[in-house]
Amino acid sequence: MANIRISTDSTCDLPRELIEKYNIHVCPMHVNLGDKTYDDDGVQLKPQMMFDYVKQTGQLPKTAAISMGEYIDMFSALTADGSEVVHIGFSSDLSVSFHNAELAAEELERVYTVNTKNLSTGMALLILRACELVEEGKTAQEIVDIITEMVPCVDASFVLDSLENLHKGGRCSAVAKLGANLLKLKPCITVKEGKMGVDKKYRGAIQTVLPEYARDRLVDLDDVDLSRVFVTHTFGDEREPVLATIEEVKKIAPFAELIENQAGCTISTHCGPRTLGVLFIRKSPIVK
Repeated sequence: MANIRISTDSTCDLPRELIEKYNIHVCPMHVNLGDKTYDDDGVQLKPQMMFDYVKQTGQLPKTAAISMGEYIDMFSALTADGSEVVHIGFSSDLSVSFHNAELAAEELERVYTVNTKNLSTGMALLILRACELVEEGKTAQEIVDIITEMVPCVDASFVLDSLENLHKGGRCSAVAKLGANLLKLKPCITVKEGKMGVDKKYRGAIQTVLPEYARDRLVDLDDVDLSRVFVTHTFGDEREPVLATIEEVKKIAPFAELIENQAGCTISTHCGPRTLGVLFIRKSPIVK
């Protein structure tokens, strides 16, 4: 049986220790700060650098997709020894990166692609499951089929402290931004069928909103896969709101594994500072 390798792109926001544990191959997106281009690899550029750039310039960093050529280089290297690759990528509705990965896969042999129709650790949940399936001895096609079936079961959402970055990135109108600021609204953004949309709008300080948000998301526990949950955020060193949310999650649901992690630069660019999401998988597809 051929060796199977799992690949993805940096929007998955997987912690470095899990990338190394499962030998996941990550192709970085790109972020432009003025005339300088950085790889979103967690080394060249940190989210705080981008937040500082926005404060200093009033401009939002620009994110750039991974090219077909970059994917061909990665896939070629991974399959050179006869291995197969299952690439689990960023929603095709949010970036052309996945389309470029598909084009690259068509040029090569032994490369399979899965459109997660998701972002950040909504992707990571599927990637980690794929890694477990490799360990269980599943074939590449079996992994693709199982993960594809799980795509609509991912419960991915996050609460924003401010609409500033979404507004600067053209994803929020000036009127919506003004209204949210005046009313101190904290919108919950959900990912549905590959696209982001506004769900519930919370009112109040972000630190008081987040535990309520966790309670709202973790309903109908009989339908929740309790093997793993991510608490993903852009709070940096500010710990109190994050810890309060984690404690709320632990009170509500006995997840076998709770992973706290900070979002990478691509995701942080669009959601801005002081954003947090609770992401997990349901046992049945989420009704859209």
